[in-house]
Amino acid sequence: MKKKSNLKSLDELIDEEYGKLGAPKRDKFEKGFEAFRLGVLIQQARLEKGMTQEELAEKCGTNKGYISKIENNIKEVRLSTLQRIVELGLGGHLDLSIRF
Repeated sequence: MKKKSNLKSLDELIDEEYGKLGAPKRDKFEKGFEAFRLGVLIQQARLEKGMTQEELAEKCGTNKGYISKIENNIKEVRLSTLQRIVELGLGGHLDLSIRF
């Protein structure tokens, strides 16, 4: 006898909670997720480099509080500042893309 599973994928749960792609509620969710993801990416890169928030801030000409706010999705970051964080602070290269 095969038991029916009640497990759902993450995509299915998001569709149920926020609607399909293109729905206003889903678009708001996706935008928020991208901002959150950016902070996580910066934090992961900083930790991989073995840097503190203060060290990163000093290298890119900002302060520890600003780096913390970006990493914790409290503050939106300007593109020019993001470029300084990635290139001067982390020694990386910022790549941007546009998808349709």
